[in-house]
Amino acid sequence: MKARTLAPLLLVFLAAQRLLELRLARANERWAREHGAVEYGREHYPLFFALHAGWMLSTLLEGRRSGGRVNWPAFFLLVLAQPLRYWVIRSLGRYWNTRILIVPGGERVRGGPFRLVPHPNYAVVALELASAPLAVGAWRTALAFTLLNAALLLLIRIPTEERALRAYAQGRGEGSGAGPG
Repeated sequence: MKARTLAPLLLVFLAAQRLLELRLARANERWAREHGAVEYGREHYPLFFALHAGWMLSTLLEGRRSGGRVNWPAFFLLVLAQPLRYWVIRSLGRYWNTRILIVPGGERVRGGPFRLVPHPNYAVVALELASAPLAVGAWRTALAFTLLNAALLLLIRIPTEERALRAYAQGRGEGSGAGPG
């Protein structure tokens, strides 16, 4: 199979997946806000939205220009990331969100993949941002968006999330509260 054939199919899959997840995130956001959630990092949220949209479009465009064959190891990494993604979502339950929402009285999730990695959702997304473009020969997209994502996560998102969790924990006088990571 040619990379240029897979690229549009990949875009449809990724776009549908992200739209369904946004729907779930909105439902969880409504629940969290009804339970008094406080949002942190609202100002950086559009950066991640733009990152994902740009990544999908760039993967499509560069993948369509690619004359090579599908990189099957990269494709299988993308496929393997999907059960991990849903393990994170299932482990967080109502607390899973694309925003940083701290619910008063909530408990920080420490089971599932959180036993192994502090921010498993971000690890899965990093794997996807690299593997999807590489699967269709879009190595420039893989490199650029992996670096952009790493910068946004390490310099903005994770520090904001950690500050939110610390503030919540101090207010409760214990370890930490629920979080999206």
